[in-house]
Amino acid sequence: MIPRSYLYVPGDQPDKLAKAAHRGADALILDLEDAVAPDAKDAGRAAIRAFLEAGPHAAAPDRAGVRPAGPQLWVRINPGEMGEADVAAVWHPVLTGVMVAKVESAEDLQRVDLALSRAERAADVPHGSTAVVPLLESARAVLTAPVIAAGPRVVRLQIGEADLASELGLVVPGPGEQVLAAVRSAVVLATAAANLQPPVAPVSTDFEDLDALRRSTIALAGMGFLGRACIHPAQLAVVNEVFTPDPDAVARARSLVDRFDAALAAGQGVMVGDDGRMVDEAVVRQARRLLQLAAR
Repeated sequence: MIPRSYLYVPGDQPDKLAKAAHRGADALILDLEDAVAPDAKDAGRAAIRAFLEAGPHAAAPDRAGVRPAGPQLWVRINPGEMGEADVAAVWHPVLTGVMVAKVESAEDLQRVDLALSRAERAADVPHGSTAVVPLLESARAVLTAPVIAAGPRVVRLQIGEADLASELGLVVPGPGEQVLAAVRSAVVLATAAANLQPPVAPVSTDFEDLDALRRSTIALAGMGFLGRACIHPAQLAVVNEVFTPDPDAVARARSLVDRFDAALAAGQGVMVGDDGRMVDEAVVRQARRLLQLAAR
């Protein structure tokens, strides 16, 4: 399942962690980075570990790799040595993966890969079962996106636009959105080139203007993003709605895929769609993606 929504939850606040799974997010990001003060990191690690070990979600995936019901669980770890310590302290088989803050190079991901490999080996779980989503939060990271996208365990990319806008001297929202549009397109392009899942759309820090959130989420979906990170539960319903395929669109996609697969079985690489246009694998790929998103 590709999540429609990710909810950031401060790792050092057990009360928010306890409620997070019932907020309606497809995935939770248990945050050990910006949401947790430096002197509260240890408390955050302990709280996240306790959360991962409790409740119905605490069951590890079965032998077929099927995870328990409920939202996917991710931890956003700090960069560098602190991130390696985060992995050692909180890793649990129930985690879908880690989101790595402020990634700028392939070497950053190699260090995370080694830390995750140690944790998986110690728990006797399959190597590589923990996924990685790097956060691109600097100009260097964006320019290195193709290399980062090819890093170990990487399944998606995400842009950290607050740090990036600060480095670039942009006012967001505002005229800086034009520059960020180019950055967003570059990340979508790097994602497609590496054959990853579509990137996670960046957060909106305004959790009161839900109409603006809907407009920007629709625009990001049109640019090639799939799913969006949220900083407040109030944003989840809007994001889920935007990324939930329309039933009629799902029916059309299913019909298109079925007809195209039948054409392939008959030795035809292209066919004519209901609208009279030629249909090949490139066209059908979008329909398959929509069906994957609808399968929840």
